[in-house]
Amino acid sequence: MAGLGIRLEAGDRMILNGAGIHFLTAAQIRLTNRANFLFGRQIMPPEEATSPARLIYYALQTAYVGTPEEKMTALAEATYHITTFMQETTSVSARLILSEAMKAASGGNFYQALKIARRIIRHEDAVIGQATVAPDGPNESEAG
Repeated sequence: MAGLGIRLEAGDRMILNGAGIHFLTAAQIRLTNRANFLFGRQIMPPEEATSPARLIYYALQTAYVGTPEEKMTALAEATYHITTFMQETTSVSARLILSEAMKAASGGNFYQALKIARRIIRHEDAVIGQATVAPDGPNESEAG
């Protein structure tokens, strides 16, 4: 039988065509027809959508695996967050990545858009990490 085989451990989660699934025991499944799904670390819980890049990812995730009712709203949210990020960033590479994500999402290729969105999360994390590193000189409270 053709299809995609997936092995999941007890406690793993999966979203399949809008339905959340929690595996109580280890399981091996085979999807025999086309389905929109995410599992494991691909799934971002809503409480983790705490930054502009993560809001983009979460909206694209919902557009990909959400119910038909959720998809249109999620695509509008993703478009808003991508547009806002593009306007606020000074990074040319971030704008290019965001343009790729928007193009993929607009074409209905939400899984590809999610893969691209993971790149913008890494970019954002790197920029935030650089911004929190203290300069080598004294800070204001140490300056005389």
